[in-house]
Amino acid sequence: MQIQKGNILVVDDNKSILSALEILLTPEFGEITAISNPNLILSELVKYDYNLVILDMNFSAGVNTGNEGIYWLGKIKEKNPDVSVVLITAYGDIDTAVRALKAGASDFVIKPWENEKLLATLKLAIQLNLSKKEVKHLRERESELKKEMNRDQKNIIGSSPQLMSILNLARKVAKTDANVLITGENGTGKELIAQEIHRLSNRSRELLVNVDMGALSETLFESELFGHVKGAFTDARETRQGKFEIAHKGTLFLDEIGNLSFHLQSKLLAAIENRQISRIGSNELIPINIRLICATNKNIENMVMEGLFREDLLYRINTIHIELPPLRERGNDIITLAEFFLKKYMQKYNKRDLKINQQALDKLMRYSWPGNIRELQNTIEKAVILSETTVIKPDELYLRPTAQIKSIDTIATLEEMEQKMIQMALEKNNGNFTAAAEQLGITRQTLYNRLKKNRENDQ
Repeated sequence: MQIQKGNILVVDDNKSILSALEILLTPEFGEITAISNPNLILSELVKYDYNLVILDMNFSAGVNTGNEGIYWLGKIKEKNPDVSVVLITAYGDIDTAVRALKAGASDFVIKPWENEKLLATLKLAIQLNLSKKEVKHLRERESELKKEMNRDQKNIIGSSPQLMSILNLARKVAKTDANVLITGENGTGKELIAQEIHRLSNRSRELLVNVDMGALSETLFESELFGHVKGAFTDARETRQGKFEIAHKGTLFLDEIGNLSFHLQSKLLAAIENRQISRIGSNELIPINIRLICATNKNIENMVMEGLFREDLLYRINTIHIELPPLRERGNDIITLAEFFLKKYMQKYNKRDLKINQQALDKLMRYSWPGNIRELQNTIEKAVILSETTVIKPDELYLRPTAQIKSIDTIATLEEMEQKMIQMALEKNNGNFTAAAEQLGITRQTLYNRLKKNRENDQ
């Protein structure tokens, strides 16, 4: 079957007409099938992939209303909505032609026809069918691409109370279109939470578009987010959609929003407030329908107080605030994550039966994980690569050197005593900040602030 040239089914009760059309069409098109009985049309459409049906309007002797042709046109369109149908009749009835076109016919030809005009009409009808198929194929491909991109969800691992609370909040927020600001240290999994919100949202069948704001220069900001038209600037060799347009009906995730300069914050705010953008070099306003999620490792409220971040922009992006805890506060999630990464890299590097012994696990729990989950992942991957036995021991876990804690006898100041007590409480409670704070008789936030102050003093 030669799909490129087009396959045609000819239906006419006049066999001389069928023969004439076969002779005319065979050199110009692909497969030509001629039938005189309209009752065979539907079975023929099942047998072959036709691009065009040439259909007579009248099949019963003495009947010239065109109703039979309209009837079979409807049946054809029910069976195959995309196939082109050209109706052919000896009666030039304008009303019948209009009825046929409204019912889905591609065109209308009157007998006797002019060969050149007929061929041109049929080629246009076949091109219409091929275009519909291409559009359908592109839509199906786009749908599958969206599924694949959104399926690339990384696992959120852990069962600590802190993580469960965050996931519960994410589930509540997901079903709304509320803008979300996710904060937390580097490596705590902000992008994973954004993916989870999108996955659980009503927009999950559309795209989640990620933009690393920290990697965008001022000159690229507008082009990347709003797009540009061909010739808008020196290197604009073609028209390009921006991330806002690509994320239309889906979710736009702006990572490292705290790195955006004050000057560009106003342009972002205008797009969010007006729900429309214009490409560079164009005055056309393009409406956008997105769900916005932002993330940062910076203290945005402090930046507002210091005049580094617009307060009105913060209100826009911060309808719901999700604060991710550092890994050191997630207790046994450290072990759960370590075992997850162990299995992952055992498979990747084709290593079998690897285990982390108890002493190594204890070492993981004692460590403060300044790089959070990302650092733990890197640590386990390195240990799997370098392991020479089936057991990973403490000395095979390469962690950043940390300041040695002095013994109680050598502590000279109250500040050093406090540091020692905090460290001992954290070790006793397996890194659980809430439990350690309760043991010390202070709030969790006070504990965190004092630990942060101690680290700054050590630097």
